[in-house]
Amino acid sequence: ELRHRLRQHKNDVLQLLASAQALAGQQRAIVPLQRTGSATPVFAVAGHNGDVFCYRLLAQCLGHDQPFFGLQPPGVDGQDEPLTHVEKMAAYFADQIRVYRPQGPYIIAGFCAGGTVAFELAQQLLRGGSAVSFVALFGSPYPVYFKRRTQLWQGLVHRARAAGKLARELAPQSWEERRRCLAHELGERKARRDANRAAALDPVLRLRAKVEGATVAAVRRYTPRHFAGRVNLFLPGSEWLRSGVAALRWRAVAQRA
Repeated sequence: ELRHRLRQHKNDVLQLLASAQALAGQQRAIVPLQRTGSATPVFAVAGHNGDVFCYRLLAQCLGHDQPFFGLQPPGVDGQDEPLTHVEKMAAYFADQIRVYRPQGPYIIAGFCAGGTVAFELAQQLLRGGSAVSFVALFGSPYPVYFKRRTQLWQGLVHRARAAGKLARELAPQSWEERRRCLAHELGERKARRDANRAAALDPVLRLRAKVEGATVAAVRRYTPRHFAGRVNLFLPGSEWLRSGVAALRWRAVAQRA
């Protein structure tokens, strides 16, 4: 009876074994968002919290002919400790890319703080003899933005602007309207604090927070060197540029930008 049942499910068993073998051989950092296609493959470093699915919509919009792989840093799955140096993160990704796709060229991308890691990753791939078509930086501040003094100043500016906006909204209102507006503002702040407390208890969000802290600390210490290649900057808008991100400084360290 058992042999008969196994024969009935032979194809299912073989497919399961094949899937398990493919999964075991897959590089841990590489998350396929679009596995097939003939175009130059994109390898994209996640943002500061390691979530590669921020690229999901972009990978879909680029179409079925564009291979697209997210690069997930150690620590997101809780099996390893996060890396705290940009150079080590880049080396971790470079080794796996070379094993997964030995033949270049590659397009290397990065989002937010991940843009700094992507920049160093492209440097290491070039030094190792791999071809890099270009580096795509999506809303990636220059590393100086993550310095503590810059973050402190940005926090003060944000609070001052928020206070000024609230004062302008309250000025023409009656005392009763002001009371309701302030009560609403205090309620929203309490809701944000409660959400942060709930996030601190979530095991997945705790891991992401740990990766975020390690990534930001790594980027804070990193100094970009000249890149003998091409960098494409994708900017959210002029207002974002005025927020102190210093993104245009990437042009000074790239041969072409």
